[in-house]
Amino acid sequence: MTHPSPRPRSRRRIRIMAATMVAAVGMLGLAACGSDDADEGSGHGEISVQYSWIKNEEFAGEFYAYDKGYYEDAGFSAVNGISGPDTGVAKLLSGTVQVALSDAASIGAAIANEDAPLKIIGATFQKNPFTILSLKDGGDIKTPADLKGKKIGVQDSNASVFEAILNANGISKDDVEVVPVDFDPTPLMEGKVDGFMAYLTNEAITVELAGHEVTNLPYADNGVPYVAETFSVTDQYLAENKELLKDFLIAEIKGWTDVFKNPTDDTVGVITEFYNKAASDNAEGLEAVFGALDPKKTGLGLDAQKLLISTPDTEANGLFTITDELKDQTVASLAAAGWKVSVEDLFDTSIIDEIYEENPDLKGYLP
Repeated sequence: MTHPSPRPRSRRRIRIMAATMVAAVGMLGLAACGSDDADEGSGHGEISVQYSWIKNEEFAGEFYAYDKGYYEDAGFSAVNGISGPDTGVAKLLSGTVQVALSDAASIGAAIANEDAPLKIIGATFQKNPFTILSLKDGGDIKTPADLKGKKIGVQDSNASVFEAILNANGISKDDVEVVPVDFDPTPLMEGKVDGFMAYLTNEAITVELAGHEVTNLPYADNGVPYVAETFSVTDQYLAENKELLKDFLIAEIKGWTDVFKNPTDDTVGVITEFYNKAASDNAEGLEAVFGALDPKKTGLGLDAQKLLISTPDTEANGLFTITDELKDQTVASLAAAGWKVSVEDLFDTSIIDEIYEENPDLKGYLP
């Protein structure tokens, strides 16, 4: 199957750069250095952003922010997007990255268990995208109780998130056999596992396109309704870089607005370009290992994730905003999973709220 080339258009220089791992020099030392660099001269300098997953449709808004020059317009000399999978927690705390696109469970667990000084300042996904995926003619896991006695494929980076659905539903880890897997759902399709930790917008579509009838056990509907693809930072970086983060989030809002306003095929072209660039830059990265994107699946994933991003609340308040009710639901979900944090521990959405107070026109992201 061939892939569509991006339509010819005037574009600014793509600024995808591979991030270099640096040794930790104290919990937040490098984050402070990043702040100093940003203050030198005009503009914000460069920052590094950890993506939770590979450079596919999950980061379409970020790709538009590069493609249309929104980051550059916001004063950044470079925004280094780093491929996952990675929760970003360790890199935030070491200062290796300044922003992580993570999830409430990973950030909340770090705060609850390690007293990590982290905050969620906005969220792309208003609904939890995780699911336990199974085959209708196989494990057919319809309820949390159906997990008992089953073999569930779980990726290392998703271990804490899988534990959340068990804890939230009173299921002992001893009742489930966890099988370490990668992100390729082939073990599920071959019957080696009964269920598979997946995204509704990704692996669930892959398996359906392979001709299987699937059953999903969505986290959001089974005791773990929390925000995901969260913009997460350290407390110190937030305190010292509010204007930088405001400009960064405005660029992100513009990028994701383009996702909603542009035709799906055009967006698939942009995604494909950035994915292919990541694959060519790193022969050992997952983009290269997984091979070329399927444009049909990418388009379906893009449409599916729009349902997780856009809600009546975001239509009223703007992209990335988090209502007080959703904050309470997120904290309650984490508490049910065994991670006790307060809303104040987990969230600081003052910047995103301020953005829309000052720029109400940015709320209009729908076509």
